[in-house]
Parts: sequence; structure tokens; C-alpha cells
Amino acid sequence: MSHIATARQAGDLTSSAIVQAVLPAIGRILISLIFLLSGFSKLTAPAMTIGYIESVGLPFPTLAYGAALAVELIGGAALVLGYQTRLVAAGLAVFSVATAVSFHNDLADLNQFVHFFKNITMAGGLLHVIAFGGGKFSIDGWRR
Repeated sequence: MSHIATARQAGDLTSSAIVQAVLPAIGRILISLIFLLSGFSKLTAPAMTIGYIESVGLPFPTLAYGAALAVELIGGAALVLGYQTRLVAAGLAVFSVATAVSFHNDLADLNQFVHFFKNITMAGGLLHVIAFGGGKFSIDGWRR
């Protein structure tokens, strides 16, 4: 099969109405999982989370805990639903980069290195959400 035929098949797949409607919803759900899981984890262990925030020297650890909890749970849920999708994705992208820089900046430690780039990668995926929006199966898509 030639490269042109392969490119056409890939183009046909991505131009399909079903693909265009379904993949953004699946993508939003998959990206939101990390935020929702992390938020629920923080919810079940507030003292541990506040202690971790204190350990990196951030000011107002209790306030930072509440803000992180709200961003992850509310932002994650809004992303799943596709509500204010571009704005929510932008906020989550900024949050992802900020947490990478604040909490995973010891790149000589392999664990922190992986977490740093996981957060940067999440921000990259969220930039795609900003660029392309929530899609047809989203609150934003239904309100048009």
C-alpha cells in the first residue's frame, strides 16, 4: 500500500462523523481521570496532602490543599461533561505545569522526572482540548 493510500485511509477515518463526535468525548474522559483520581485521593487524606504541600515550602498549605482539591474535582468533572471546555482545559493545563514545577522539580530523581513529564504531557493533551473544544458530545456542543 502506498503512502498516499495510507494517508487517505487515515483521513477518511478522522473525517468520519462518528469519530469526530465520539473521540473528543473519550479523550476528555481519559484526560480527566488523573484529575478526578488525584482529587479523590486528596479528599481521603487531607493531613498527608497538606503535609506534602508544606514539605515543598509552599505558603498557606491548607489554602493550597483546598484550591488543588477544587481544581481537580470541579475541573475534572467539568472536563468530563464538556462544560466551558476550553476555559477548564486552560486552567487544568496551567495547574499541571505549576504542579510539575512546584512538586516534581528534582529531575535527577527518576520518579520525579517521570511525574514532571507526565504533568507536562497532560498539559500538551489539554492544549489539544483548547484548540479543538469539547466536541459534539459535550455541554458546550449541545448548547450551540
